[in-house]
Amino acid sequence: MTSGTEATGAGKPRTLKERWQRLRQGQENPAGHQNMLLLIQLRWLAVLGQISTVAFVALVFDIHLPLPHMLEVLSCLIAFNIASHLRWHERRTVANAELFLALLVDVAALTFQLYLSGGITNPFAFLYLMQIILSAVLLRPWSSWAIVGITLGCLAGLALFSEPLALPPDHSNGLFSLYVEGTLICFLLNAGLMVFFITRINSNLRAGDAMLADLRQRAAEEDHIVRMGLLASGAAHELGTPLSTLSVILGDWRRMPEISQREELLDDISEMEAQLQRCKAIVSGVLLSAGEARGESSVKTTLNTFLDSVAEDWRKSRPIEVFEYHNLIEQDVPVVFDSAIKQMLGNVLDNAFEVSPGWISLLVKREGDLLQMEVSDRGTGFPEWMLSQLGKPYQSTKGKPGRGLGLFFVVNVARKLGGRVAASNRETGGAKVTLTLPLSAISLEDAPDSPDQSPS
Repeated sequence: MTSGTEATGAGKPRTLKERWQRLRQGQENPAGHQNMLLLIQLRWLAVLGQISTVAFVALVFDIHLPLPHMLEVLSCLIAFNIASHLRWHERRTVANAELFLALLVDVAALTFQLYLSGGITNPFAFLYLMQIILSAVLLRPWSSWAIVGITLGCLAGLALFSEPLALPPDHSNGLFSLYVEGTLICFLLNAGLMVFFITRINSNLRAGDAMLADLRQRAAEEDHIVRMGLLASGAAHELGTPLSTLSVILGDWRRMPEISQREELLDDISEMEAQLQRCKAIVSGVLLSAGEARGESSVKTTLNTFLDSVAEDWRKSRPIEVFEYHNLIEQDVPVVFDSAIKQMLGNVLDNAFEVSPGWISLLVKREGDLLQMEVSDRGTGFPEWMLSQLGKPYQSTKGKPGRGLGLFFVVNVARKLGGRVAASNRETGGAKVTLTLPLSAISLEDAPDSPDQSPS
């Protein structure tokens, strides 16, 4: 069974617990990448807005502007945005310092444009507020206050040093004043862009919080599985000695004259030896799933042989009245006999057998690179509350202590193998549990020409 790790962008495995801790400590920001993409989009809007504003002012109002220098600033901003898009198109992790740097570039570009067009007397100087609000939403507190200090310093500098902007002294004209109109347009831009982008940013932050909560839950479940695995492994090791002792005692009894001459006692001993062998097989399976190297005990076989043997072994060991097994896989492939998948499927079948001892159906099929195993029964079905909490520990309708761990292990094993588990109620009565696994979880990377057909 594979370990509970996820591959990072750098190719290094990281457990879910480590990743959750890094997220909680702020070393990773799951919403940072989406927020960086939003900043890139906002920067493209700023470029288009500046081009249209400069063209409109120069052509319609015939106001003289240093166009060559302003176009140079725009060219630098466009080049930076293209570089940002190429960098963050592939890289997924964005740190606070990188968001801080991106906002600093925007502040610097706005400052240069205002310097060339009237400084603090330009009504678009209020666009600094947008950078401050964005920093308050995206950055850590110290970074936000740094942006506040930098923008304040830029405004103070623009009040002292800037190229004059030749605007007519028409402040008494009300709405017909160029300065008042520019102020209203600046306010509209600030308000509209803030509502649109902060709504998007908050959505990204909520998605990041949901991801953090999910990772925290999965890390807790992994810890629970590890503790249960250690307990099961220890119990299995402890059971090995008394089972071996019982096997020796039963062998001695079989050879005793007072027992060997009585047919009914020999039948009882044979039944006890069969059950003892089953106990040994269960103990061996527990030890294997607890980490006794899969490669040491895995056997090469084929997909149909593997599934047929699992179904046949389960049917022989359970007093089921009707067990319908349908294998719809036409294209057989070489695989490894995986005890984790065998136990996972057996667990689902056992749950179905408890509620429907008269009839169980197992349907296996292949859809592309996915293996689907459907277990159906004619029991009472799942209550709605349990369907919404499928795979949570100790969620059971049987009302007995310790119940509810079966589906919990099934869901977690399937998830670790890259698959999923779905449960539903049948219209004709009963329940259906569908296990979907990628074939890559058990397929052989270097398939032999003639795989062993016997998964012993």
